[in-house]
Amino acid sequence: MEFNSQVKENSSFFIKQGAEARVFESSFVGKRCIVKERFSKKYRHPILDTKLTLKRLNAEARCMTKARRLGVLTPVLYAVDVVSHTLTFEYVEASSVKDVFLDFGSHGIVEERMNDIAFNIGAALGKLHDGGLIHGDLTTSNMLICKDTNSLVLIDFGLSFTSTIPEDKAVDLYVLERALVSMHSSCGNVMDRILAGYRKSSKQWCSTLNKLAQVRQRGRKRTMIG
Repeated sequence: MEFNSQVKENSSFFIKQGAEARVFESSFVGKRCIVKERFSKKYRHPILDTKLTLKRLNAEARCMTKARRLGVLTPVLYAVDVVSHTLTFEYVEASSVKDVFLDFGSHGIVEERMNDIAFNIGAALGKLHDGGLIHGDLTTSNMLICKDTNSLVLIDFGLSFTSTIPEDKAVDLYVLERALVSMHSSCGNVMDRILAGYRKSSKQWCSTLNKLAQVRQRGRKRTMIG
């Protein structure tokens, strides 16, 4: 990981903006890259805003690096710029799992590919959780399928944190489950296929899935109450 106070960019192309950051396509030492810029929040005191932004910037960089050490594919982190509050990543030639699943919903599920993708998602999350890392924002938009290798790549660790508590792991899985129900209901119960991969990968799956059952129950109660 290179900590660089001045990332050189030939040109940048805006891709999207979320609640916390803007994302650009750019170049870094001749390589195509992605730049994620955490922007300031005007409602916060400037000193507090700078401290929080730097804390989250560094936390995201650490969590991405830890995920790779745990055997989970993420884009290579090229640089952390503490002045412009940016992270610079490898550009990955890939399709999002969201787009693949939406295509399944529109044109029919390719069972073998669906099983492969879902199993790999579960296996990656098992590795993360056993290593004490919570992604925090598990949606199909934050999962990529490499075009050359069909490997699964996880992105956007902006809400990630370290924890070994089964409840935190269960909530991580529940967030993904609700995202699948909301966005990909036409694909059937994808979560069962994901959990098959999770059980295979995780040595601690039993305690996590017991907690998941409790988290689901609480979620149903909240839905009923409104």
